[in-house]
Amino acid sequence: MTEYAATAPTGRPATYGLVSYKNYAVAVLPLFEDGTTLLVGQHRFPLGDYSWEIPEGGGPLDEDPLESARRELAEETGLQAAEWREILRAQLSNSVSDERAIGYLALGLSPAEGEHHADDTEAIALARVPFGEALAAAMDGQIQDVLTVAMLLKAHHMAAKGLLEPALARAVLG
Repeated sequence: MTEYAATAPTGRPATYGLVSYKNYAVAVLPLFEDGTTLLVGQHRFPLGDYSWEIPEGGGPLDEDPLESARRELAEETGLQAAEWREILRAQLSNSVSDERAIGYLALGLSPAEGEHHADDTEAIALARVPFGEALAAAMDGQIQDVLTVAMLLKAHHMAAKGLLEPALARAVLG
C-alpha cells in the first residue's frame, strides 16, 4: 500500500492509502441451457475460509479481459463457451484500491479443447447446481464472494427483464 498526502474534498488535509493492482479481476458465470450453473469451491487464504463462487481470476492489464475470462473458465472448469457477453463492470474496493472487475456470461458450454489445468496452488471442487439454488445461497449469505453475488443478481435481472433468450430466462427464473 502506498500512502499519499492529499487534500480531501472538504479542503482539509488527509492521508489516503492506495493498493494498486497489476491485474484486473475477471468473473465468469457459466450458464447451461437447462438453467444450471457451475460453482467452483476452493480455499481462500486471506480470510482462511472455503468459498463457493463462479470461476474467477486475474488478467494482466495489457491483456484482453475476454481472453483472461476464457482462460479462467477452461482452467477452473474444463469448459469453453460458444457465446460470451460482458454483463458487469465493478470497482471492488474503491476506498482503498484501484482494482476493477469485468464479468462475463458464458453460454453454449462444451468441453474445452486442449489441456487446461488449475494453478498448482488451487485444489478446486466443482458443483453444477440450478441457478435458483446458487442465487438463494447468495441471498442467504452462504455464498459471500462479491463477484459471484453480483453476477447472479445481474443474470437474474437480465432474465426478469427479457434480456436473455426466453427459454433460458424461464430456466433461470425457475
